[in-house]
Amino acid sequence: MTTTEVQGSAGGLAPGRALRPRAKVLPEHARSHNRSLVLQTLYRDGQRSRADLARETGLTRVTVSDLVAELLAEGLVIELGQRESARPGKPAVLLDIDRAAHQIIGVDLSDHDRFRGAVMDLDGRILARAEVMLADGEGGESATGESAAAKVDALVDRLVAATTAPVLGMGVGSPGVVDLTGTILTAPNLGWDDLPLQQRLAARTGLPVVVANDANAAALAEHTYGGAPGDMMLIRVGHGIGAGLLVAGALVYGSHFAAGEIGQVMVGTDLGLETTYNRDQVLEHWLSVPQLQRGIREAEAAGVDATPILREAGQRLGIALAPVVGALNLSEIVLSGPTELLDGPLAEATVHTLRNRTMAQNHADLSLRMTTQGQDIVLRGAAVLVLSGQLGVS
Repeated sequence: MTTTEVQGSAGGLAPGRALRPRAKVLPEHARSHNRSLVLQTLYRDGQRSRADLARETGLTRVTVSDLVAELLAEGLVIELGQRESARPGKPAVLLDIDRAAHQIIGVDLSDHDRFRGAVMDLDGRILARAEVMLADGEGGESATGESAAAKVDALVDRLVAATTAPVLGMGVGSPGVVDLTGTILTAPNLGWDDLPLQQRLAARTGLPVVVANDANAAALAEHTYGGAPGDMMLIRVGHGIGAGLLVAGALVYGSHFAAGEIGQVMVGTDLGLETTYNRDQVLEHWLSVPQLQRGIREAEAAGVDATPILREAGQRLGIALAPVVGALNLSEIVLSGPTELLDGPLAEATVHTLRNRTMAQNHADLSLRMTTQGQDIVLRGAAVLVLSGQLGVS
């Protein structure tokens, strides 16, 4: 099977599937692919006539008319009226995705002290919010295992009740290793192993549900709403460290769905070249938010400058990223996490280390920046999970 056939054989997220279809495929896959092609063009550009769609997608006018009729009947596309035109003849009728006809539920399970959720429109705008705390009461222990899963259930129930239009689907960004069935293979901080969360929530709500790693969801948000290119890596810094990786416009999952788990990679040779895996030498030891905050508090209590702590964390991140950047020739690195910690000395040290450890002419245009999506990046990425899975657009 060719690459084109693989990308056109199914909707939704899959290894090697480009997020934004741009060309026709073979007949046996054409219907679903061409449907996504029309929806993608309308989603990104909006207000196109049938003739515009045929010209921009390369599809025939007959095919476009047939697909548009189907999408109108399903309530996914609307006619906006005739285009103003000074040319003779009947003006063309403009079309667009009906962006108010459906809503999306997004859930972010990545915060260390709470689960957050939102009801969004098809453009990722947040219409309503809800959250549940992981600890019951001040100073209580954070929920783990089935207790934490029950809190997800409670949050989802509140979000479903807050919707005011038919729900296209639900997207969930979770920490840990998540396979393509939405089963959380392991999420140590939440005490989850082999939790079939996607199946659980679909059965509870009757909705289409997509569950993915939170860093992967964040990378999708940055690509769709933040204008990030198709070759980029998003580093999500929180209770732990994770990364979402896009190569040639497709998410990279890895052979065991653990691509991007850079937080557990040992960085540096502090213990010598022959040392084995040591949790005190992995990237999270220097870069996680709790570690950074602890180090800054200790520096302030001692009356010394905390900048070296941030700079060393950035250097360690640069050490971890240099082989990835070198191997994949990435054009952009995006940081997601507390701006007051990441933006400044830490980011500057990361860039400096990256440039020192890679061949300059191959990465002269490499940029490192903070996300444009703020704290809602995983929620908005959850919306992209649904859009990609249900409509084939991003």
